[in-house]
Amino acid sequence: MPSSPSSRLAPRLNGLLQALGANLIWALFPLYFALLRAVSPFEIVAWRVLFALPFCLAMILMLRQGGELRRVLADRRTIGALALSGLLIGINWLVYVVAVMQGHVLAASLGYYINPLVNVLTGTIFLRERLSRLQWIAVALAAVGVALLARDALPTLWISLTLALSFAGYGLTRKLAPVDSLPGLTVETLVLLVPALGLLAWQAAGPAGLSMGAAPGISLLLACAGVLTGTPLLLYAGAARRLDLSVLGFIQFMTPTGLFLLGLFAFHEPLRPVQLFCFLFIWTAIAVFCWDLLSRRRAAA
Repeated sequence: MPSSPSSRLAPRLNGLLQALGANLIWALFPLYFALLRAVSPFEIVAWRVLFALPFCLAMILMLRQGGELRRVLADRRTIGALALSGLLIGINWLVYVVAVMQGHVLAASLGYYINPLVNVLTGTIFLRERLSRLQWIAVALAAVGVALLARDALPTLWISLTLALSFAGYGLTRKLAPVDSLPGLTVETLVLLVPALGLLAWQAAGPAGLSMGAAPGISLLLACAGVLTGTPLLLYAGAARRLDLSVLGFIQFMTPTGLFLLGLFAFHEPLRPVQLFCFLFIWTAIAVFCWDLLSRRRAAA
């Protein structure tokens, strides 16, 4: 019996809601980190790792993915790849928190706008994927935008480039070691566990001590870090199974757009002319990039 249109539409609708939910959480992260301004960025990331691990293990049990986790842990090559991806995502988390704490949400936004274009370049360099003419134009426009920023906004350029490059490297590493999202995140947090414990010990030995336990509100916010880390990744993984990658790619621009709006209107960061010109080049590059994706999809239909 053929499936009805409504039954075919339901998984896509669920996927769309999951993608929107994941990107909304990611876009609102600065508001969460702003509540923790009194806490060291290193301590925030350490607690994020520490609380993400039990959350991931609980979800592994709930979703019955223990067999997949054991398979990953038995493969040294996969563990090596996940150790690298864990290091890259740890750097990404730390720089993101530092950006928010130092009032550079717009710089973080730029980094995540650039990321899809960096993904295209890494695919060309490491996976020998061929770029179309429009994709080369998009990359060139993005490069001009970054060059403009490098000339007059060098102090924040490192934030944008580190976020873009670390996340692109993370995506490339995970592509070369195909592991489901949840077991992969679990192993990555296991890899980061020792550095996280070291950071907490270093913070505890310092004059300021640990923020966890100092105030109930701060402690509760830090304890929520695990859920806030794991939930959007699980939503995103569910969306990726139900939506076309081109649709998912469009929705992913919701995160840097949300960061851009938060930087301007919630954190009242100044938008200098050189930054505006940079964003205009990046937005034009993204428009060209998305147009190319749509054109290819229509041609393949």
